[in-house]
Amino acid sequence: MTKFDLHTHNQMCGHAIGTIEDYVKAAIDKELKMIGISDHAPYFHSEEDHPKPGITMAKSHFNRYVNEVLRLKEEYADQIEVLLGIESDFFPQHSTVYKQFLDEYPFDYLIGSVHFVDEISIFRKGRWEGLSNEEKVKTKERYYHLIEQSASSDMFDILGHIDAMKGFYPEFSNIQVDAIDKTLQVIGEYEKVIEINTSGKTKDCGGWYPADEILERALYFNVGVTFGSDAHDPDRVGDEFEEVQKRLKEIGFKELHYFRNREKYSVSI
Repeated sequence: MTKFDLHTHNQMCGHAIGTIEDYVKAAIDKELKMIGISDHAPYFHSEEDHPKPGITMAKSHFNRYVNEVLRLKEEYADQIEVLLGIESDFFPQHSTVYKQFLDEYPFDYLIGSVHFVDEISIFRKGRWEGLSNEEKVKTKERYYHLIEQSASSDMFDILGHIDAMKGFYPEFSNIQVDAIDKTLQVIGEYEKVIEINTSGKTKDCGGWYPADEILERALYFNVGVTFGSDAHDPDRVGDEFEEVQKRLKEIGFKELHYFRNREKYSVSI
């Protein structure tokens, strides 16, 4: 099995540790065949260069990020394949601006992630306090509608951590909505890939994103899957790849996907 990790961060985003090269070296030490670098894209829609230090990189640092990954891609080519990726927020009202920026660079893949619903971070711990059951349902529906829009926008190759809103609110998984099936159906129709992201273990919810029941529905809707640790520390590169591979096989998946030059490839599980 070709071992790889397509979701890693580094110190440029302001909330991860280690240089980009540290992640490449960690991947080599762990005998990965491919390592994708996918730090948080700047807020391209903002007039400010760096409106959210500690969340994303500055716009003025973006060229440096791309050039460093491309340098490492060449320098380590005989030891590992380094892939140029990015994790971009999805703001539907600003999608044209983001697409213009991202299309200018030689990315191997783009991860699209919804981190904000109703302009509030999905990870804000107090956001669920005081909400009625009806309001909780509507919030979850809006979350999945945004993910569905991110798929149909055709901007991204991979959709990031599609139930991460449970991160600091494990009860999120028990809020019953029909929106998840609709979202997965659209993801399948647009032939986008979802990631199995093992960083859920670092949050209150534990486990991975998404939950097994979502993966089972994803298989039903012919949604492809890939692997990402979402490492913010080089020690987590490739974290639980073998366990994910085993679980996917049990569910019924036959392959994992990766991307090169925005083209999708697959490896058998």
